[in-house]
Amino acid sequence: MTQEGKIEAILFAAGQAVKIRTLAEALEVTEEEVRELLKRLKEEYVKNHRGIDIVIFEDKVQMCTNDSYGDIVRKALKMEITQGLSQAALEVLAIIAYNQPITKAEIERIRGVRSDKPINTLLEYNLIKESGRASSPGRPILYSTTEDFLKYFGISSLKELPEIEPTS
Repeated sequence: MTQEGKIEAILFAAGQAVKIRTLAEALEVTEEEVRELLKRLKEEYVKNHRGIDIVIFEDKVQMCTNDSYGDIVRKALKMEITQGLSQAALEVLAIIAYNQPITKAEIERIRGVRSDKPINTLLEYNLIKESGRASSPGRPILYSTTEDFLKYFGISSLKELPEIEPTS
């Protein structure tokens, strides 16, 4: 058994993101060694045009389908391409991504319109989550983005979000 094979088996069996620390503990190696093993696996997948990929999200890693094989996977599994998010949902998502944690009232103040429906849609898609309560009167819910948000936009950290230009 190879260390790379062990990582593949764990990630495949998990079916979701696994903490790098968890992999290190299971393999009885350091987190840095796990990162090096993941790098080698990723390079091997690219070199051999494999249908799977390893995606690292900050302190977690997940085995995913290689994007270039998406069409054939959907065809084989008869998956329908999900409808894109509405303009309103994208606006709310951007506001949350750049201002999190944020309350619904703050979102609506920025947008100038009610945002119940877009917030509910984003919660259903698991792109945002309730991340606590504000200390202001009424203790309103705070919203933040999720790991699925990072996956949806193909980034591994919020630091990778594009800079926004200040408005005058």
